[in-house]
Amino acid sequence: MASLSLTPRALYEEVAELLRQRIFNRELPPGSWIDEMRIAEEFGISRTPLREALKVLAAEGLVTMKVRRGAYVTEVSEQDLREVYDLLALLESDAAGEVCRRASDEELRDLAQMHDQLEQAADPVVGSRERFFEINEAFHLRLLDLAGNRWRKQIVTDLRKVMKLNRHSSLFKTGRIAESLDEHRTIVQAINRRASQEAVQAVKKHFANGLAAAT
Repeated sequence: MASLSLTPRALYEEVAELLRQRIFNRELPPGSWIDEMRIAEEFGISRTPLREALKVLAAEGLVTMKVRRGAYVTEVSEQDLREVYDLLALLESDAAGEVCRRASDEELRDLAQMHDQLEQAADPVVGSRERFFEINEAFHLRLLDLAGNRWRKQIVTDLRKVMKLNRHSSLFKTGRIAESLDEHRTIVQAINRRASQEAVQAVKKHFANGLAAAT
């Protein structure tokens, strides 16, 4: 039985996070029905905070509410993926250009160090796929932090949650991790030179290649 710790945040937020991780880990796969009664019993809670949590996940696009049928984990279509990747390419490439213009030298060094960690995670001897995925996402979110604009980061964070429904499928394809890493090198090199247009185009290419591998 899962145990919910007492935290300052609302109970429904904690429930939402637990369900979010189950969805990302494929314990609740796309298209699966969410058994509210069973989950409420497992968590030792009433169905009220559970339903509030499901509303949060529905707003994020992770859950689909069906009339008289309940909640289901969202199934992402190819068109959904195209739309998500297109928006991510637009928002994150703009962020990369902004980083070139406004980030300090120290911040650029920190970003380069994150890329070095990504290189290590991709190493077939000492690295791991899960570590690569973790640092890869952290790198993209750090880029958004350096670019500023909390609204852009909020939108991208929500879009990335939807992208995770197709979790890692593109990077599991043969050779895609190596390709992704090479694309990151190009992005970092452009940012380090503060070549904003090159960085913008490198990020757009990165997402275009990711989409091609995911569909």
